[in-house]
Amino acid sequence: MDKIALYIPLMIYVIVLIGIGLSSGKENKTVEGYYVAGKKLRYWIISFSTNATGESSWLLLGLTGMGYAIGVHAFWVVLGEVLGVAFCWIFMARRLKVYTDKFNSITVPDYLEDRFDDRRHILRIVSAVILITMVTSYVAAQLTATGKAFKAFLDIDFMTGTIIGLIIVIFYTVFGGLKAVARADFFHGFLMLSGLILLPIVALYHTGGIAEMGRSLFNADPDLLKVFGSYGFGLSGIISVVGFLGIGLAFMCSPQISVRFIAAKNQGEIIRGKYIAILFILIADTGAVLAGMAGRVLYPGLTDQETILPVLSSELFPAFITGIFITIVLAAIISTVDSLLILLSSAVVRDVYQKVFRPDASQKKIVFLGKLVTVIIGLSAFMFSLTENRLIFWFVLFAWAGIGSAFCPVIILSLFWKRITKEGAIAGMIGGFTVAMVWVIAFSESTGLYEMIPGFISSFLIAYVVSLFTQPPAGAAQELENVVQTVKNYTV
Repeated sequence: MDKIALYIPLMIYVIVLIGIGLSSGKENKTVEGYYVAGKKLRYWIISFSTNATGESSWLLLGLTGMGYAIGVHAFWVVLGEVLGVAFCWIFMARRLKVYTDKFNSITVPDYLEDRFDDRRHILRIVSAVILITMVTSYVAAQLTATGKAFKAFLDIDFMTGTIIGLIIVIFYTVFGGLKAVARADFFHGFLMLSGLILLPIVALYHTGGIAEMGRSLFNADPDLLKVFGSYGFGLSGIISVVGFLGIGLAFMCSPQISVRFIAAKNQGEIIRGKYIAILFILIADTGAVLAGMAGRVLYPGLTDQETILPVLSSELFPAFITGIFITIVLAAIISTVDSLLILLSSAVVRDVYQKVFRPDASQKKIVFLGKLVTVIIGLSAFMFSLTENRLIFWFVLFAWAGIGSAFCPVIILSLFWKRITKEGAIAGMIGGFTVAMVWVIAFSESTGLYEMIPGFISSFLIAYVVSLFTQPPAGAAQELENVVQTVKNYTV
């Protein structure tokens, strides 16, 4: 009976996703419909889906695992993400929306090409190369998390669980395009938020409350209650804090997040959605860390820290609720995989095939190729995912750093600095990406500094310096002033 109760929520979840995919299919007959939902998304969908996409499996498995492993020190990650989300929604999203509506952009490379008048498509090609390498790694990490989740919750072998997750996400993504992805991610975000409110409350109750949990953690390891963790207040501790804060940098308009703002119905949706988005990230991240800390008290000595959420949900709840937590973990995973599949599909089909090689291709053919490429990307990522021993948190952060270092600084400069040039943008994207990758290979272990920090700073500085020695596109300054004025004059 318990086994049946575990599977019921999962079956309901799959049925809902299939329904979302089938009901959204009529919107994907055109390139705009498939990749940006016809630019009709409402604020509640945008706010939940951006966070669900940005958080991924690392929130449910990785960040809870960090709370378990390092305690209070993990709250620096929470602060970094809250600041990143707030900056993006308050200062950047509306400007990006105005620009992309003006250019009729469908993808971030669309926007970059028109913003910098790049008639040779260099920015598109650079974007595609970076996204192909990083997104494939990112999706592979999420599929690894799927296999881990099925194994931890249902004792289904790792490969079978991974295949099940892949089939689910490919089905509704291919059928429904971004509209299905955004609707599904609203559903996913609701599940994730609900779970990360319920789980820490119940876990804290079983520890005896916050104060008792704190005493137990102190007795186990005093470093678990220190804001600088085991490093202490010194150079190593500061580097660790800066690295954790830097995780939030990629929330400032990475392409998989930016596409939601492009797809918004109008600026008003972004104005309304910012409050929900910021509150969501604050509650969900805090809940994840607290759940991990409580889990350290209740179930010390786990060999894999990233299994603490499955352990808590299976030990503290009846089977049916545990089944709901299975769907919550899958929601966190799939909410990122679906967005990444659409993102990479658009980079290959829209940004390279259509815009560079076949601008005369029909809408029907582009949409068909988009769906085909989505399937191919999913299968390719699956081949890279078949290693269950990797730590999801750090593997996701690697891909997160590569994407964020390449795109975010250039997008920020393009929205706020009239002097940035095409050459600066190209150099900044390549430089930031390269520095992040070299850093993780050669310097990350010895310095302890998260690769996003040097990659992001390098991209920003390179784009700035190169722009000082090259010429911005004609009319770019006036164009930016018009965008700023449009944002100021807009009223809900």
